[in-house]
Amino acid sequence: MSQIISIIFLMLIVCSVQSLAKRYEPNWESLDSRPLPEWYDQAKIGIFLHWGVYSVPAFNSAWFPEHWKIDKIKDFTDFMAKNYRPNFTYADFATQFTAEFYDPNRWADIFK
Repeated sequence: MSQIISIIFLMLIVCSVQSLAKRYEPNWESLDSRPLPEWYDQAKIGIFLHWGVYSVPAFNSAWFPEHWKIDKIKDFTDFMAKNYRPNFTYADFATQFTAEFYDPNRWADIFK
């Protein structure tokens, strides 16, 4: 019985803490109202490089799989028909994504 009371008490604490948490709406006004971390104004610029399997075919952009498989845009389907075997899937590109020439130090030098 005391174990059940302990569990109920713990659940009540968790629920009350969650209700105290500030919730933000999915709009800019709400998101802009959130406080910034203390370090934010002193931080240097950050650079994020997005790189993934979509770079293997080296055709167009990160939207490659959507334009090829979902939108079926002619340039994309023609590219795949010309360069890859029938029934080739987007997942098949993964084995070719080796990052062989990736050099993070070189990227850091470029942005310094």
